Amino acid sequence: MKIIISPAKKMITNTDVFPVEKLPAFLEDTRQLMREIRKLSYQKAKELWKCNEKLAVLNYDRFAQMDLERALTPAILAYEGLQYQYIAPEVFTEEALSYIRDHLRILSGFYGILSPFDGVTAYRLEMQAKLAVNGHPDLYGFWGNRLYEELTKEDHVILNLASKEYSKCIEKYVTDKDTFITVGFGEWIDGKVKQKGTFAKMARGEMVRFLAENQIQDVELLKEFQALGVSYKEELSNDTTYIFIKEK
Repeated sequence: MKIIISPAKKMITNTDVFPVEKLPAFLEDTRQLMREIRKLSYQKAKELWKCNEKLAVLNYDRFAQMDLERALTPAILAYEGLQYQYIAPEVFTEEALSYIRDHLRILSGFYGILSPFDGVTAYRLEMQAKLAVNGHPDLYGFWGNRLYEELTKEDHVILNLASKEYSKCIEKYVTDKDTFITVGFGEWIDGKVKQKGTFAKMARGEMVRFLAENQIQDVELLKEFQALGVSYKEELSNDTTYIFIKEK
């Protein structure tokens, strides 16, 4: 089983907790994207990133000084969003760390696909960014089916904990030989199931931790997940979508 998650916009440098084990699989493609972004004026880069002045200055400087092979942070520590805070890999056992090494993959507009201990540097480039490269109008075209092919080299069971922005670069290429299960988290609000982004990020992180701590190999066992007050709802789920609802 391979578990896919989204990256986070906020990134940090942390070279103290875990060692970097290897460089990302698509590093030469990342190098090409870096060169393309370096060609942009500050204003064009800011428009690409769709961010405020402070973040634009930070990331413009990051790309100007970027080194893809030195002072790297393991990917699982480099992203600092809510999902990663709830994964909390710093307190994992060796067995849990081994589990995410084998099963967890992070999708990235800049790096393509990452194993947890691949070395990365801080960047800003969302998968939906309209960066034209190699005749492709955007990053979905640039990456094509290569991320799917890398993900399914050894395993055709995919547990999707990524946002739609990222999961579409895998789901688009799924075939009949694959088992692709998307997990959704919701709450009952005014008699309807609604998904809130903040809660979903927290729950995705908790689920990764649950999978790692319990060494889950069978997707059926995922239905036992109950963190943050959620429980699996069979009546809302099917073979390709598992829905977990937070009760009032």
